[in-house]
Amino acid sequence: MKTIGKLAQSLNLNVETIRFYEREGLITQPEKPISGYRQYDETIAGQLRFITKAKALGFTLREIKSLMSMDSNCAQVELLSRQKLVIIRDKINDLQRLEKVIVDMTNTCMQNEDPTHCPIIDSLK
Repeated sequence: MKTIGKLAQSLNLNVETIRFYEREGLITQPEKPISGYRQYDETIAGQLRFITKAKALGFTLREIKSLMSMDSNCAQVELLSRQKLVIIRDKINDLQRLEKVIVDMTNTCMQNEDPTHCPIIDSLK
């Protein structure tokens, strides 16, 4: 059992992040004793580790909340993961198109012989 400050420190999180997750319904806030501080148990610490790892994989808080409610329903988790994969692949394609545009623009700079004009700036006007 840990106070919110010690829990946050042990998980390398901000106290306000934990409070935010409580407000969003991702974790439950422990009851406050009449005198003293709320005590967070290992179950909540595990939920916070789950949230942190899922966020690192790119899941949104809404998606994480869904994952947490699915528990061990592998078919539902697989479906959500496949949907996430489509989104990720679309973002990768968008970034690759953007990369090509930036490379092309940068190449025009290398071929530019007029130091008073910048082809990139001109293309953005």
